Amino acid sequence: MENKKIKKVNMLYLLGYIFVPIIVCAVCFLASYLWFPEGNMAVILLMGPSFLSILWWACGGSFLFKSKRKKFERELDESGFARNQTFYGRGSMISVDINNGKIALLFFWNPFESYVVEAKRVTKAWVDDGRHGKGFMEGSSQVSFLFTIDEIKVRIYTFTSNQRFRMDTDYILTGISKADMMVKVLESARSNSK
Repeated sequence: MENKKIKKVNMLYLLGYIFVPIIVCAVCFLASYLWFPEGNMAVILLMGPSFLSILWWACGGSFLFKSKRKKFERELDESGFARNQTFYGRGSMISVDINNGKIALLFFWNPFESYVVEAKRVTKAWVDDGRHGKGFMEGSSQVSFLFTIDEIKVRIYTFTSNQRFRMDTDYILTGISKADMMVKVLESARSNSK
C-alpha cells in the first residue's frame, strides 16, 4: 500500500502548462522579427506557435488527463482493485474499493502521480451544498463533497454552473444526492479499512 503524501498540484507541471507555450511563442516571434521580417516563414513563426498554444490550453491538458485516467483505471483493474464506485469530478477522479477499504485518486494538476491509499487515512468526509444568499436570492452554483486525507482537504464537485440556482431545483438536488452518496461510500470504505 502506498504511504506517500497526497499532492493535488505539481507546481512544475502547472508552471510548464502555462508558461512553456508563452516562451515558445516569444522565441518564435523574436526569430521571426530578427531573421524573417517578411514572407512565408514569418507567417509560420507567428501563427503556428500561437495556434498550437491555444490548442494546448483549450484541450491539451484535458486530453493528457483523460489518457492518464484511462491508464490508471486499467492498472487498478489489473491489480485487483474492485472499483465499486468511481466518480469523475471536474479536475479529479476518485475510485473506491469498499470491501477492501481502499481509495484511488488522480488529479488534473498532477496527472503523472496516482494514489491508492487506505480509506482509514480519511479523517472526515462531508457535503458542501454551496448555499449562499438570503431570501429570494438564496441559491447555489456549485455542490461538492469534501474529505480530508493526511490533513489535506480534497474537494470534488458534483455540480458546477456559472449561474445560481434555487436550492430546490433538480440540478442542486441531484448534485447533493451524488455528494451524499459519495460521502456514504467513503465512510463505508473507511469502516472496512484495516
